[in-house]
Amino acid sequence: MPTIPPERAPISEHKPHERGQVAVSFGSDAERYDRARPRYPAEMVDRIVAGSPGSDVLDVGCGTGIAARQFQAAGCRVLGVEPDARMADLARQLGGEVDVATFDAWDPAGREFDAVVAGQAWHWIDPVAGAAKAAQVLRAGGRLAAFWNVFQLPPEVAEASAAAYRWVMPDSPFNVQAMTKQALDGYQVLFTKAADGIREVGRFSAPEQWRFDWEWSYARDAWLDQMPTHGALTQLPPDKLAEVLEGVGAAIDAMGGSFTMRYTTVAVTAARTDAT
Repeated sequence: MPTIPPERAPISEHKPHERGQVAVSFGSDAERYDRARPRYPAEMVDRIVAGSPGSDVLDVGCGTGIAARQFQAAGCRVLGVEPDARMADLARQLGGEVDVATFDAWDPAGREFDAVVAGQAWHWIDPVAGAAKAAQVLRAGGRLAAFWNVFQLPPEVAEASAAAYRWVMPDSPFNVQAMTKQALDGYQVLFTKAADGIREVGRFSAPEQWRFDWEWSYARDAWLDQMPTHGALTQLPPDKLAEVLEGVGAAIDAMGGSFTMRYTTVAVTAARTDAT
C-alpha cells in the first residue's frame, strides 16, 4: 500500500493541516484504493501471527481492510480502526468489522488484543502516544507491528513521474525529487521514529525491523490505476491528474507497456513485556 514516494521523505516535514488534509484524502476513491493498492507479503503476516500469543488483531488505520483481510485469511479475528468513514464503509462491505475513529480518540471499551498492526498508517500517528495506546490494549506478550510497503520505481518511470509532478504541481509540499532516489533511504526516518516511540514507552521488548523483498509486474493501465491513490495526487483536479498520468503512461509505453517493480516491506515490531 505505498503512500511514499513521492511522500516518502517529507511526511514529517508537512505542516499539521497539510498532513491532516492528506490523511483524510484517501477515501475520495475507496474502491480504486482497494483495487489498486498492493497487498503485503504472506510471510510477514504469518510471522506476526506466529509471534503473537493469540489471534485477536487490532488493525490501526485499516483503510478498506486490505491488511485486515490478509490477517483474517490467516485465521485471525480482526477489528479495524479507521478515521475515514468512506474507507470504513467499504471495509465493512468486504466483510470487515470497523470502528470509525482516529486511533488517539478511539475508545477500546475494555477490549484487548494479541496484536496491534498498522499497514501504511503509523506515520499519521504520534509514535509515542500510539505505542502507549497499543500497550494499553495488548495482552501480555502481545505484538505491535507497524509496516510499510516501499517501492522502487525503474529509473525511466521515476524520472518521468518526477518531471510530471514538477510540471503540474510546482508548489507541491511533497519532495518530488525523492522519487528518483533509493526509496528505503527516505523511509528509514519513519522506521526510526516508530522504533524510538516504542522504546520511549518502556513497555515493549527491543524493537526489531523485519524485511521482506519481493517484485510485482505492472502493465501500464494497472500502474496508472494505482497512482491516483497516492497522497500527492488524491487532491488534484481531474485535468491536472490526467496530465500527470499522461506523462507517466508515455514513459511506460516507451518501455514496452509494462515494468517490474521492486518492493521491500519493512515491519517495525516489538512484544509487550510488562504484566500490567
